[in-house]
Amino acid sequence: MRRRQCEITDPQEISRILSSATIGRMATLGGDGYTYITPVNFVYTHDCIYFHCALRGEKLDNIARDDRVCFEVDIPLAYLDLGYNPDGGACSLHQFYHCVIIRGRALVVPDGDLKTTALNALVAAHEPEGAPAAVHEDMPEYKACAVVEIRPETISAKSDLAQKKSAREREALARYLEKRGRPGDLDAAAAIGLASRKA
Repeated sequence: MRRRQCEITDPQEISRILSSATIGRMATLGGDGYTYITPVNFVYTHDCIYFHCALRGEKLDNIARDDRVCFEVDIPLAYLDLGYNPDGGACSLHQFYHCVIIRGRALVVPDGDLKTTALNALVAAHEPEGAPAAVHEDMPEYKACAVVEIRPETISAKSDLAQKKSAREREALARYLEKRGRPGDLDAAAAIGLASRKA
């Protein structure tokens, strides 16, 4: 990683980012030689990525041909506008974010305990206010979907949070974002350096 100050190496923080996101993007290699990128709802559990999909489709064809995939998750935080530095021009505009990139192998999970566990984990992740009845093998929907597991071989992650700025500048950025109050501003302010907020 070129910007080492942005790198995340703490496994717990990487897990937190993966568990906070609900949509990721999987890249496979198409039969035509082009990369094929698909957004998917997913869950990160037992150190693997799981998502469900139709029983047939381009991404499954690609995985059957070559199981090597790249999976990316990002969490956009605040966008720094000209309000912070009106004289800064276009080069002062900036997006703060967290991201994780996984390189690994994908496989279709056969019917059975792992598929059932993965589907229930997906439901729980996307229905935090109270999941419907547990998924089980006798449901028609169970047989009508495939579950894909991505087993990571390498994981890299970073957060862009003004790490190159001085402590004073970071505090000023955080105060500006806290006062502005747009979606993502408070999370970014906390991550950048406001101890009064929880990241």
